[in-house]
Amino acid sequence: MVSLIGYYTTQFGELWDRSLSDLIKEAIFGVLRNTGLEKSQIDAIFFGNMLAGILENNLHSPSKIAEIMGVNIPIFRAESACASGGVAFHLAKNYLEANSNKTVLVIGAEKMTDYSPEETTSALASAASGEEQEAGLTFPGLYAMMANYYLEKYDSTEEDLAYVSYKNHYHGSLNEKAQFRKIVSVEQVLKSPYVAYPLKVLDCCAASDGASAVILTNHNAVKKKSKYSVNVLASEVATDTISLKERKRLDEVLATKFAADKAFLNSKINRKKINVAEVHDCFSIAEVLALEDLGFWKKGEGGKKTKELSTIHGSNGDLIVNTSGGLKAAGHPVGATGIKQIGEIYLQLTVQATNRQVKNARYGLAHNVGGSGGTAVVTILGV
Repeated sequence: MVSLIGYYTTQFGELWDRSLSDLIKEAIFGVLRNTGLEKSQIDAIFFGNMLAGILENNLHSPSKIAEIMGVNIPIFRAESACASGGVAFHLAKNYLEANSNKTVLVIGAEKMTDYSPEETTSALASAASGEEQEAGLTFPGLYAMMANYYLEKYDSTEEDLAYVSYKNHYHGSLNEKAQFRKIVSVEQVLKSPYVAYPLKVLDCCAASDGASAVILTNHNAVKKKSKYSVNVLASEVATDTISLKERKRLDEVLATKFAADKAFLNSKINRKKINVAEVHDCFSIAEVLALEDLGFWKKGEGGKKTKELSTIHGSNGDLIVNTSGGLKAAGHPVGATGIKQIGEIYLQLTVQATNRQVKNARYGLAHNVGGSGGTAVVTILGV
């Protein structure tokens, strides 16, 4: 069994005085310090990153990580748009399942705010199809199409979506590493300017800098010495079409459904046992779709169910969602997000989540998406 034994994340936000290498270094040595491991005990590293090749003209980041750590071990870079971190984790788990008595480090990192909004937006658009880029579509526009379709089909409203942002900003206020720690009201969300109708500024996550790292092991001696440990019950990836126009439906992300079904099958965990989840809320509509496609809510009910606030910390709900603040409030340094999500679940299951701790959490799920749904990773952890 593969176990997760440590987690560290940098602050997320506009980190003007930190380079990508600075963030990677902090995350690596932070997670080693948290686990009490020496770098010589790490057998391989998996690195999730999307934008360094475009924004920094640097595609040979594994060699830079070797330089930072002073090691000569295998280091692999994974790129799958905003799902890069989740895919790196998936590959690391597979590596351990193929190799006994090994310990690996998984890191996701991104530096986005040193560049102009136009440069960053253009770089992010590389996760869309060529036809969508040529038409001038950005991801707010793509998700706005999905939102418009959903709201009309299921008689849902912009206010329903606003409750997603309200909840996640409340959670972000409890997370000292979050980019945005200010609570926003539903009214503030609704009054914020439109970015792409019906999505407004406060329906959308922001560009961020940050790095997050976890350590995985199947080495029994390392497991026994670890203070906090959870089991990786499943990590599954599914891939769908890159173009929205090629999708069967606009009110679902098929990759999420496939990855979730396989993850629940392989983990032998019923959906009702999941106590806490981190889902990919790059836009408010994305969280609604995620909770439906993961099988927690019925299709079409999500818009209305957000207003019940059953997934907010402190409620009596069976499933609490995005305790980190999600992408919306914690921030979305795209390569780091998938690792941060898994790390947040780890904190919850090991009772280290301080003022946002969910009581009696035993099973958790992380859901990481690339682009408008072309890639989805679903990870299930348990104690």
